[in-house]
Amino acid sequence: MSTRIACIAANWKMYKTVGEAVEFVNQLTGKIDSLEDREVVIAPPFTALYALKDLVNRPWISLAAQNCYWEEKGAYTGEISPVMLKDVGCSYTIVGHSERRQYFGEKDKDINKKLKALIKIGIKPIFCVGEKLEEREAGRTFEVVKTQMDGGLEGLDPVDIAKVVIAYEPVWAIGTGKTATPEQAQEVHGFIREHLAMLTNKNIANEIRILYGGSVKPNNVDSLMSEPDIDGALVGGASLEVDSFLRIIRFEA
Repeated sequence: MSTRIACIAANWKMYKTVGEAVEFVNQLTGKIDSLEDREVVIAPPFTALYALKDLVNRPWISLAAQNCYWEEKGAYTGEISPVMLKDVGCSYTIVGHSERRQYFGEKDKDINKKLKALIKIGIKPIFCVGEKLEEREAGRTFEVVKTQMDGGLEGLDPVDIAKVVIAYEPVWAIGTGKTATPEQAQEVHGFIREHLAMLTNKNIANEIRILYGGSVKPNNVDSLMSEPDIDGALVGGASLEVDSFLRIIRFEA
């Protein structure tokens, strides 16, 4: 029997000033008394992390960064280390998001270094994988996802892999308004769990949370969360408004 607790993560990308972030979190925590069976993660821009540190003071809400560098310190202008992120209260960090891969040229080997650095310092990575439209149309979805998983998780033992949250984000469904059907998403989530079992074992794979991250909205979250291997959502645009995000948090599956 799995003990997986649903995780709803907000990736704000390059949106919200510090003041806007503080107002959002205050409104959100004011509307939720308690959450027993799910966890909320907020990933604001770096500039807002410190301001939110003391506001995410409920057992059900945690703070995440959107990226990191793999060194603890050094002459790396513009970069931020896992040590610094832990210092400002981050429990999670997003790694390998498709926008990082697309716009900043991140490769699997870079993502692998980040995963190792985060796990070493005690931050849980939210490791993103997913295929482009042309890869899906060519029937290469599983191949692409497997390659990304193998590259990102290389050199990690099963105990460390167990600390990772996977986020499946079909690139063709991000910011396009297109969404994988629940059945399409479940097919890939099921494959991811099977491959995790190959990399670890069935017991560990059954405890690892796999989030869906492709245009999750209030009107599709219930059907997505009804699938057996979808354990939560990595939410972009729909996480920027309190009421919209609140409805996603309160999904009914």
